[in-house]
Amino acid sequence: MISTLGQTMESPNFTNLDPAMFFLLGIPGLEQFHLWLSLPVCCLGTATAVGNIVILVVVATEPVLHKPVYLFLCMLSTIDLAASLSTVPKLLAILWCGAGHISAPACLAQMFFIHAFCMMESTVLLAMAFDRYVAICHPLRYATILTDTIITRIGVVAMVRGSLLMLPCPFLIGRLRFCQSHVIPHTYCEHMAVVKLACGDTRPNRVYGLTAALLVIGVDLFCIGVSYAFIAQAVLRISSREARSKALGTCGSHVCVILISYTPALFSFFTHRFGHHVPLHIHILLANVYLLFPPALNPVVYGVKTKEIRERVVRVFQRGKGAGIKMSE
Repeated sequence: MISTLGQTMESPNFTNLDPAMFFLLGIPGLEQFHLWLSLPVCCLGTATAVGNIVILVVVATEPVLHKPVYLFLCMLSTIDLAASLSTVPKLLAILWCGAGHISAPACLAQMFFIHAFCMMESTVLLAMAFDRYVAICHPLRYATILTDTIITRIGVVAMVRGSLLMLPCPFLIGRLRFCQSHVIPHTYCEHMAVVKLACGDTRPNRVYGLTAALLVIGVDLFCIGVSYAFIAQAVLRISSREARSKALGTCGSHVCVILISYTPALFSFFTHRFGHHVPLHIHILLANVYLLFPPALNPVVYGVKTKEIRERVVRVFQRGKGAGIKMSE
């Protein structure tokens, strides 16, 4: 499969490249700004690593946070860290020194992991919406519905769903012939950016890519909307304004994360398929916003808006500071 992918690739601009290699161009039209663009990328990558590791450490070390909503948050942080590792190192290498060379197997692997992690994250966001629905609409049954076994199964389903939906894409690409170029005008091996380089029949790839995206984004957004419709209905039946505000407050962090995650995803999805007059660098910038911003902002949102996490973060750092003082003494 890999040999077919690379054997027929030729590029007049990169004739010295191994034929089984791709070359990631970065952001066409903004090459002179690559070094400057690396600064926010580096900041977002660092924020992603620090923020999500802090969330994982705090939840792991504080038994009081071993609740379904925080366990789902740990799943989200783990996926965000893995997705960031799949993109940020190569992206920085491209922006810093133009090191866009990537082998065909590595390109297919990056494509698989990036899209699979995005699908897993969508599944976890749906699970978090279900958690809020049960907490507000069926509070007395919360502990019996969201047991440790159910949470574990949801995590397994998220992994399996993302992996299985993305698995056919590398095989579908492996059957294509790349007889014109192996230069990808993108910062990572995005599915459609690679498919557009092929000179054969790419309809199966396009149809499957669109179907998988609709199955994930469409179905998950619909189910999240239904969950919040039931939540709104239940909240409106609460007579006390204070209780109503408290119930809505428990959903605030999750709603913010949904907006942060799905808004750039939808913009990227629709401009890529229907925005034919949108400049290429805008397409690529939107795709990078979709990959870089949610992982960096999710821990901040939960850290700022969730009192339990905010207090535990302060406590963990105070504990670490106290231990450091004792060692110095």
